Amino acid sequence: MLQRRWILNASAGALLAGAVGAPVAAWAQLQDVNDAINKAGRQRMLSQRMAKAWLMLAHQADANPARQALAQSIKLFERQLAELKAYAPQADIRTTYTELEAAWSAYKTVLTTAQPSKDAASSLLQADAKVLALAHQGTVQYEAASGKPVGHLVNVAGRQRMLSQRMAKFCLAAMLQVDAATSTTEIDKARKEFLSANELLRTAPQATDRIRQELQLADGQWVFFDAALQRMQTGANTFRQVSEVFVTSENLLASMDRVTGMYAALAA
Repeated sequence: MLQRRWILNASAGALLAGAVGAPVAAWAQLQDVNDAINKAGRQRMLSQRMAKAWLMLAHQADANPARQALAQSIKLFERQLAELKAYAPQADIRTTYTELEAAWSAYKTVLTTAQPSKDAASSLLQADAKVLALAHQGTVQYEAASGKPVGHLVNVAGRQRMLSQRMAKFCLAAMLQVDAATSTTEIDKARKEFLSANELLRTAPQATDRIRQELQLADGQWVFFDAALQRMQTGANTFRQVSEVFVTSENLLASMDRVTGMYAALAA
């Protein structure tokens, strides 16, 4: 098991630097409405990934990967927020992103000024929930602007990224004994939603062979991540447990980001 953890750590480092963090410049311009849905959905994921990284720091485990994930996510969130607001084709979408700017300002303050700790975790979770709700609202609005079945699939695939980070976030919160009962309930709910949505993506008429192949790879990553979640013990704060949750959620995120990109690349 120890050997497996180090393999996953090495893999996650590459994925963090490559698939998730580095291509910020490549995402600088919105190409079409599918691309907008993809990036709007990515904002949902980033809201949860930042909380996960912050909680990782509160656990005082694997500080460098957590700091890197947090810094990359803040930079990408702000960049995409500006793009999505500027691209908004309708007044209601622009209003959503104006509101998201305000919620993000409050959330960023907690992320960057509050010392990661159990005592500050409740404030963090409240702030990230507001950002997540508005980011989801914007994604749904962009999907409606598309009006095409593939737009819905891009939204669903993108939400899988968010769920991977949400489960990891609540797992780390529970291990800090921060509202553990709620965290456990939310993990169970997200697990069911994740499995159901992956089946929808796999059986969708628009799914190509490449998409199904990538979903099969994601299934493999899910096995590792779900095993890490199942080993969660409220109040446990061991390097091994915390690290496994962080790393396996990063690997699953990278797989689902690729799936989302493939759906977004389909003709609207």
